[in-house]
Amino acid sequence: MKTKPVLELADVKAILNAAEAEAAKNNWVVSIAVVDDGGNLLGMIRRDGAAPVSAHICQAKARTAALGRRDTKGYEDMINGGRTAFLSAPVIDGMLEGGLPVMKDGECLGAVGVSGVKASEDAQIAKAGIAGIGL
Repeated sequence: MKTKPVLELADVKAILNAAEAEAAKNNWVVSIAVVDDGGNLLGMIRRDGAAPVSAHICQAKARTAALGRRDTKGYEDMINGGRTAFLSAPVIDGMLEGGLPVMKDGECLGAVGVSGVKASEDAQIAKAGIAGIGL
């Protein structure tokens, strides 16, 4: 039987704190979600002034990154490149840049999703969050 690491509450808090610090440093008003490897919500922050819809979008981005084990930018690029049939893929609905899987030793521990600013800035915040746990 295989043993794999998982995100613990302390990890979720560290990810959220590091991501929120990156957003605050840049005066970006966003929502940030952390999910487990099955896409289940572990924690979320909606910064003051963030649009209500950003709370839904960040969770969708995180869930998509976790279930697909890949950066959501790849899905967005594929669709923008003409493979619009992928929009019919079941279960995943956050196919926009800003969702990143949390990977350790080739295993997906979960993902971070961010919504509220430019897509590349959302991804920057998610990367900062993951760096908050040393990955």
